[in-house]
Amino acid sequence: MPGTTAAAMEQVEMSGHILDSLLLPKVLDIVLSRGGEYTIEEMKVGQRQDDPSHVRLRIQAPNSQILESILAEIHPHGAIPLHPRDCQTELADIDGAFPDGFYCTTNFRTQVRLGGEWIEVEDQEMDCGILVDPEGTSARCVAMANVRRGDRIVIGRTGTRVFPISGETSRRPGLFEFMTSPVSSERPKAVSVREVALAMRRTHEAGEKIIAVLGPAVVHTGGSELVAHLIRQGYIDVLFAGNAVATHDIEQAFYGTSLGVDLRNGLPTDEGHEHHLRTINTIRRLGSIRAAVETGRLTSGIMYECIKKPIPFVLCGSIRDDGPLPDVITDILVAQNEMRKHVPGTGFCLMVATTLHSIAVGNLLPATVKVACVDISPATVTKLLDRGSMQTVGIISDAEPFLRSLVAELNKLSGK
Repeated sequence: MPGTTAAAMEQVEMSGHILDSLLLPKVLDIVLSRGGEYTIEEMKVGQRQDDPSHVRLRIQAPNSQILESILAEIHPHGAIPLHPRDCQTELADIDGAFPDGFYCTTNFRTQVRLGGEWIEVEDQEMDCGILVDPEGTSARCVAMANVRRGDRIVIGRTGTRVFPISGETSRRPGLFEFMTSPVSSERPKAVSVREVALAMRRTHEAGEKIIAVLGPAVVHTGGSELVAHLIRQGYIDVLFAGNAVATHDIEQAFYGTSLGVDLRNGLPTDEGHEHHLRTINTIRRLGSIRAAVETGRLTSGIMYECIKKPIPFVLCGSIRDDGPLPDVITDILVAQNEMRKHVPGTGFCLMVATTLHSIAVGNLLPATVKVACVDISPATVTKLLDRGSMQTVGIISDAEPFLRSLVAELNKLSGK
């Protein structure tokens, strides 16, 4: 392509479903818009739906700085150098920080080249670095705060490759197979809920975990028993939430209220504003939520079912928490690491009525985990997508109506 005096050049290749996913057009557009040129040196187009395509490009730029910026931008879309080299590493010189120039991860499947072989990066997570073991035989994502002096950290893009979610899935029908993840309050709710139920059913039958990320509106709108039902039926394997969800769920079990509002008639109760504090105080005096269940003080609700099933839960605190409950982790870095422990083996994540928790958990999930984000506000879903969780399907709905419909669909699938 004419127009640029090329002083720097690199050959790259892309493989997979690069046409129907629009990955190739996106890469070509990046090259041109950043001041470079490209030449398609070789291209093989798959003949059948399941056949991958392959392309080899020569990318030219006026100088090495522009070329490097182009290569850095197209790398997450699966464009890798034609003649790869081993990844470069550097030892961390202090705790809690990467060396300068560290490779910043995405949530897409990633490999690094070690000893001439491509090695899978474990614990895939966005916005992390890559730690190579001392023997140079394995690699995993590591959060900045977890870096320790002497850790071997990948530097730059050399010897790394990314496998973005491609369009091979978009030909299969179903809400979760479209990576565009449209967000609209006008989408037919029944269809969306049915697809969520099918995805949860398939995940459950495949033996993969389902994580539920819940906000307090689940309780305020009357959805506690619906979530409890999902736990009893095995459709929730892990719960991520905050102090408020657990507090108001237990408040409902103790007093029949949530934030002092009677959930049977929607009216405030006398001295109901004290209920959440009295609830927290009761649990703190007993020592834990588990102790409240084992002593017979707590006999229903989401947290009760978590203990009885049992399923693990991580309650992460915030600056605005009352109490908090003794089970709440108030150190956010500790809470992050506790949540990370439950991500492996997860196939589906259901997020309902919580913006901050949804975004936080989305940051921890690899792109292979399907996500349904349910919120009355479209902004919550949009923020999650904007921060990189492109595998998310958004459903605009209040918590209780969605959960009621979801339980009904799952009951249908189970023949109940």
